[in-house]
Amino acid sequence: MLIVLVGLILQLHFREPPGAFANLEIASAEHLRETCCLYAGTYMHGTAYLLAFVRLVATELSLVIYSREKTQHKSLPPHTTLQRQVKANRSVHIPRFYFPGGKPHSLSQLEMIISKITAAFQSLPNCRVSQAQFNIITKACDLPLYWKVPLFLAAGGEQKGFVEMNIFLEFWKKLTTIHHDPANKFISIVTRGLRNNILPEDLIPLVQDVVETHPGLTFLKEATEFHSRYVHTVIARIFYCVNRSWSGKISIAELRRSNLLAMIAMLEHEEDINQVTAYFSYEHFYVIYCKFWELDRDHDLFIDKIDLTRHNDHALSTRMIERIFSGAVTRGGKIKNSNDVQQTEGKMSYTEFVWFLLSEEDKNHPTAIEYWFRCMDLDGDGYLSMYELEYFYEEQLRRMEAIGLDTLPFEDCLCQMLDMIHPVIPGKISLNDLKKCKMTSIFFDTFFNLEKYLDHEQRDPFASTRDHDPDGQEVCNYWDRFAAEEYELLVAEENGNEQQEQMLHTIVSWKLSPNVDILIDNSMDMVKDSNSLMNSLDIYMQQSKHDSGDTDYADSDN
Repeated sequence: MLIVLVGLILQLHFREPPGAFANLEIASAEHLRETCCLYAGTYMHGTAYLLAFVRLVATELSLVIYSREKTQHKSLPPHTTLQRQVKANRSVHIPRFYFPGGKPHSLSQLEMIISKITAAFQSLPNCRVSQAQFNIITKACDLPLYWKVPLFLAAGGEQKGFVEMNIFLEFWKKLTTIHHDPANKFISIVTRGLRNNILPEDLIPLVQDVVETHPGLTFLKEATEFHSRYVHTVIARIFYCVNRSWSGKISIAELRRSNLLAMIAMLEHEEDINQVTAYFSYEHFYVIYCKFWELDRDHDLFIDKIDLTRHNDHALSTRMIERIFSGAVTRGGKIKNSNDVQQTEGKMSYTEFVWFLLSEEDKNHPTAIEYWFRCMDLDGDGYLSMYELEYFYEEQLRRMEAIGLDTLPFEDCLCQMLDMIHPVIPGKISLNDLKKCKMTSIFFDTFFNLEKYLDHEQRDPFASTRDHDPDGQEVCNYWDRFAAEEYELLVAEENGNEQQEQMLHTIVSWKLSPNVDILIDNSMDMVKDSNSLMNSLDIYMQQSKHDSGDTDYADSDN
């Protein structure tokens, strides 16, 4: 009876259907008999002893149940093809498919490169190479030409001014043992193995070498005061396009997804630097720097809110300028310029202006969309709500009314914008909604750029759709188009100023001529001769009129 009672208690304890422990009781009958005899005398003394007994039996039966389930699982067939193969053949080898540092090259390839490096060093005196000759070693390593200065510095060339063969071979073997693909090698070289991400200062030696050695920038080589401006412009553009996380550090994944390494390799084969429009174009640098120079009146390489209001003839609204300087898109705090001079808050550095101008002129770029979205998202909740849109549109309305233009009520404008964006959540616009839309420039200009808003209103409504091919890709980059037009205007303006200066120089030199008296006398004689000639012609016309009998229209009326 006690065994049956224990079976019922265990049945309730494990919440099993009736009869679930029938076989188990038979399988462990001896153990149950011994346990029952042990606790039979204590059963009537209280429920505490009974519960202790049940726990003991439950523990034993749990082991039996686990053993039964394990036996059942072993008999189940494998569910996937891989499991069947592994079960059929225990010696199946799964090849490695994840390589954090890139897929390694074969030993023959590594040995071939090392032999080329050795031959390149042996062809030079004392088997040592200076920075000026390091292009030979760089090409022996099968690396792009403009990696040469970062490679020279990473190999320890900065200490002695040259690199010896044994030291470089040791460095190269260590590098190729860990880093295999170009992105990993590039980051390890430019950071000298200190980090797995790139900071802006890591790229300075590379870009400075482009300034000093590229054939398309020979005219800039002597103008050393502009070297730093060009270098910082190029680096700012690189981080604008490559550093998609806004972290200020380019990761390996971001470098792999970008075209930076391809553009650096292109510099070796393209003599016209302006054809490398992605980052290194001198024309683009010239346009950016001239725009900044116009606003920076004190020329300290920093501009404030008042300076920025003059951009593009006061096109931006004051509310948007306030948001730009609020820290939504700038790092804020104390910052340093190129001369390591501390600056306080409330000012925009030249690097930050590069980001601003790129975002202002190409609002369809992913970084530009994020730039302006951060500015318009006042509460930082990740959505542009109706009150945020109305906040920026109010100033646009006041400005249009001030110049006597017909205005569109906010409700009508809001309907147009929502129809254009098609947000996933009704009444709230997310960043993804804007990135999916091909007309984000119209959306942003409507709320904070009056001049471009009016230009969109007068423009062909289908013009923006023609700027993309059937696959949705841009036919022409907005920034490239703007930079080309602005550069032509700046060059024409500069040529016009040169012509005016040349004319002034000619006049001044004429006034200072030692034969000025003779020139004045000759000019006076010419004036007298011209006056006598005009008098003669007047007398001749009057005589001919009198001889022909012609009269004026006034006389004929009489």
